[in-house]
Amino acid sequence: MEKTSKQLRVLYAVGPEDVIAAYKHWKHGKESPLQVSIPYSSQFYEVCQSLNIQGYVIAQSAIKQVVKDDRFVIKRLPILVNRAHGIFYHIYHIWNGLYLLACAVKFRASVCIASSGTTHWFMWRLFSLFRIKVIPSVHCVLWRHFGHQTLGEKLTLKLGESLFSSDCTATLAVSNQITKQIAQLTQNHHQPVYEFTPTYCRQDFAHIKHPNLNVSLFRVLYAGRIEHDKGVFDLLQIAKRFQSEGLRNIVFDICGEGSAFNELCQEVTDSRLEANYQCHGHCTKPKMQSILSDSHVVIVPTQTKFVEGFNRVVAESILAGRPVVTSAVCPAISYVRSAVIEVPPNDITAYGNALIDLYKNHSLYEQKRLACLKLQEQFYDVNRSWGAKLKSILIDI
Repeated sequence: MEKTSKQLRVLYAVGPEDVIAAYKHWKHGKESPLQVSIPYSSQFYEVCQSLNIQGYVIAQSAIKQVVKDDRFVIKRLPILVNRAHGIFYHIYHIWNGLYLLACAVKFRASVCIASSGTTHWFMWRLFSLFRIKVIPSVHCVLWRHFGHQTLGEKLTLKLGESLFSSDCTATLAVSNQITKQIAQLTQNHHQPVYEFTPTYCRQDFAHIKHPNLNVSLFRVLYAGRIEHDKGVFDLLQIAKRFQSEGLRNIVFDICGEGSAFNELCQEVTDSRLEANYQCHGHCTKPKMQSILSDSHVVIVPTQTKFVEGFNRVVAESILAGRPVVTSAVCPAISYVRSAVIEVPPNDITAYGNALIDLYKNHSLYEQKRLACLKLQEQFYDVNRSWGAKLKSILIDI
């Protein structure tokens, strides 16, 4: 077992991940069935064990849960940040930052890993006053690539600039677009940035069937949050268009949950599109593997008003050998461009046309499918994983 020169005490503040379920599976040497990629919390537990670190994990949740053992304290706590709006959104962010600071001081943390969405970035600057090193783990772009920033967004970014320029030890970033934004924000004067990619187990895709174009239905898969700004209602408009044009062989499989799920299901029913637009809700890993096997194309129609991260569904599509239809709103596009049909952001007509092209043009489809095969290894490479990059940072502390 590798060890640091002294035993570190690391607090990991994470968003709405089921860190306790991930811990239980990790402890028994099993993969978590909750998501397709290797959970970041599982990677954290592995790093702590290998470096003899005491870990404290705090995750956002609708319910309170606590698990403790000799090495870890793991908590899921109800946090209201994602349900707040306007000034209350910022108040809750600040309150949550103060709570995390109190937890870190009580735990006697030497390092904090600060995930996107847990509090405003500028709040982490306070931790240095207590000699606690901070490692931002940035999973979403700092600002939307398209459109204008609000005054509040500009202010919070400006206040958080010094975190990336001098107050943190290093930054973990899930895409090169985030790295570019950090450089832009700090005028190229920033602490080291370690880029990572979502990581997967090869066996999870070993039994995914090759796409079969010799079937009656051409299946388009969407997987993610069911929200207006994720583009699922745009897909419904495309399904209505296809129905009116007589393209009844193109079927949408919608996987995921969210605040707009019931609204979406009702509109599907009202439009009498149940046969062509199927809402599956939350899908476990085995169910997602089954739906992926039956799919032909994966679509990621995120709108410009959403602050996108890497979007792991893009990587999962590549690993399954399915072409992707998306726009530059999704930073993952730069990693897999040759397997993507890129369309202008928010362009519902272009999204529909891209699907028709892949449906009707078998040569184009095969070109994109073969491109997937050449892009897969980057997502199996553990040296590119979040855990590997974190470990390299912690070893030097």
